[in-house]
Amino acid sequence: MIMAANPRFQMTLFPYFLTLLLSIFSSVSESSQFCEAGIGYTQCGASPYSSSKILIKGGTVVNAHHQEIADVYVEDGIIAAVKPNIKVGDEVTVLDATGKFVMPGGIDPHTHLALKSMATETVDDFFSGQAAALAGGTTMHIDFVFPVQGSLSSGFEAYVEKAKKSCINSFKFFLAYKGAVMVNDELLLEGLKKCKSLGALAMVHAENGDAVFEGQKRMIELGITGPEGHALSRPPVLVGTDHCAFNSTQKAFGIDDFRKIPNGVNGIEERMHLVWDTMVESGQISVTDYVRITSTECARIFNIYPRKGAILVGSDADIIILNPNSSFGISATSHHSRSDTNVYDGRRGKGKVEVTISRGRVVWENGQLNVAPGSGKYIEMPPFGYLFDGIDKVDSNYLSSLRAPVKRSKATS
Repeated sequence: MIMAANPRFQMTLFPYFLTLLLSIFSSVSESSQFCEAGIGYTQCGASPYSSSKILIKGGTVVNAHHQEIADVYVEDGIIAAVKPNIKVGDEVTVLDATGKFVMPGGIDPHTHLALKSMATETVDDFFSGQAAALAGGTTMHIDFVFPVQGSLSSGFEAYVEKAKKSCINSFKFFLAYKGAVMVNDELLLEGLKKCKSLGALAMVHAENGDAVFEGQKRMIELGITGPEGHALSRPPVLVGTDHCAFNSTQKAFGIDDFRKIPNGVNGIEERMHLVWDTMVESGQISVTDYVRITSTECARIFNIYPRKGAILVGSDADIIILNPNSSFGISATSHHSRSDTNVYDGRRGKGKVEVTISRGRVVWENGQLNVAPGSGKYIEMPPFGYLFDGIDKVDSNYLSSLRAPVKRSKATS
């Protein structure tokens, strides 16, 4: 959004939030300091599954609106062919996907890794959080840049050291967290106008901050200071939580005052499995709908489709192989997050991600990660020119249709 459209634009007026799109563990880092910390690497920069040529054979290839039994051939991190009975040489790594689904890797549109919040920091950094994501079939996630002392550009500069490049195409506005990051209607409107002028996607954390603040005060006055007060201070609604993990020690900061509990739980590793089990296995949605809501729609919304979110020739080889007949179990003792708790602990279900491929590399197979810190890749997101061009035309047509200003003649006495 902003940085792509105007690198010199200084976001210092509003507490907006940039979203960063990051491809997970796409290639081995060139820095030797990262190689030594690798997981599952037989030598620095060399994974047993680091072949640049992979054939996924005999699976059911699923996109958002179509599925077919076909082979998928990957070369140099890109999908080179999708068709039945592809023949390859001995130098190609072959993965048998017979009876399984071959789908785009998941894209998680809302995460907070290495986030400093409420006098502490999330337990998952970009390595542990992304490792958890890969184990659960998510190959890309979108993180957030928070302002520093009211300046979004300063906040972004801090993230530049993590991301190295600036091409941001979305902003988030908070209507909650009064006294911290909450914006009023005037700032929200001005921000939405600026997003439109830049061709940027505007997002909103849609709570009523004043209502929540009053609810919190009411709970405290009633002597309800424990964790139950957090839910009771808000209207009864169904919400989806984003991955923002803290451990039990950090959560205990608010044991006597729920307002001090760091906000957030895990989810980046569990999402793909839980959506499959609760929605597909139960018959509520189709397999193609599963791909659409876990990957494709996010890629479209953030303007990176079909590079991401599709099993098509020319797309990045971010792929998962899911076995619908295998079972999964969730446990705080075996998950890949650094949190010592898991809100889904003990949950079991059907439909397991058995293989995760990120940019042509097998990074998860047989319950083992084959990744190294520093091997992720920052993905630039272009502004939404095609979308906002259409909006501009609609606005122009509307304005030209107005019979205004009305011409009036002065009354004669």
